[in-house]
Amino acid sequence: MSDIVCYGEVLWDIFPNKKKVGGAPLNVAMRLNSFNHNATIISAVGKDALGNELLAYLDENNVNITCVEILDAYHTGEVNVKLNDKGAATYEIMCPRAWDKISLTEAIENTVKESDALVFGSLITRDEVSRKTLYKILKVAKYKIFDVNLRPPHYTWDILLRLMKKADFIKFNDDELYKVGHYLGSKNRSLEQNLHFIAEQTNTEHICVTKGEHGAVLLYNNTLYYNSGYKIKVVDTVGAGDSFLGALISQLLNNINPQQAINFACGVGALVAQSEGANPTLELSDIETFINP
Repeated sequence: MSDIVCYGEVLWDIFPNKKKVGGAPLNVAMRLNSFNHNATIISAVGKDALGNELLAYLDENNVNITCVEILDAYHTGEVNVKLNDKGAATYEIMCPRAWDKISLTEAIENTVKESDALVFGSLITRDEVSRKTLYKILKVAKYKIFDVNLRPPHYTWDILLRLMKKADFIKFNDDELYKVGHYLGSKNRSLEQNLHFIAEQTNTEHICVTKGEHGAVLLYNNTLYYNSGYKIKVVDTVGAGDSFLGALISQLLNNINPQQAINFACGVGALVAQSEGANPTLELSDIETFINP
């Protein structure tokens, strides 16, 4: 199995009646670990009760935390989550937090060098400290996977474009695809036309676009692969896209056929969306039965 590094925010999702461990890179790392990859999280927490609790949770779930810094000057990340009557989430992301201040260390650089892939998102670039560290580790990463995660006001177009051009694989949701295409000057209306347009503009051969309940589209080496989604009752959408990405990365890095890979990933994302929280336990046999009833 592959060694994969996930760089970025680790935090607590705060719901009206509970809190859950979260952060897109952390969610991806946990899903990768569930498929027997060696996933390491690079991040930072505060020297506080929430940080201690988060580190203990990760350690219990076999996520490598040797590259998680503990900072005195900043609190552990928190996000206030609101769900509408359809289970769709909106987020209030506290700022600044410890994960905004990830500094480059020799251990971090060596871990990235020795890994098969680096997963990162756009939210981590909102602060200069973590952004500069990302730029440095991108120089030594073997395969760079960019999870575009547009959370206004925590991004700029210049930074997004720079990261897309550095990435080997980009993941959008459909809204993000159209926003990015429009910014880059696309006059196209269809999803596929915009997907190809962005691939040409960024020189990226591997792009995936999620479409919520309608599945996903994967561009992989000039071929499009489709999954139209699975019918479920949504409980909440928190972390569903992250688990989708973790499942897709797992399949593709294991040289699984891209069509099988996107079918599997859509199944995992759907199962997460019909469960509470970002990281429900999913057995491989249950995933296979869900995809092929």
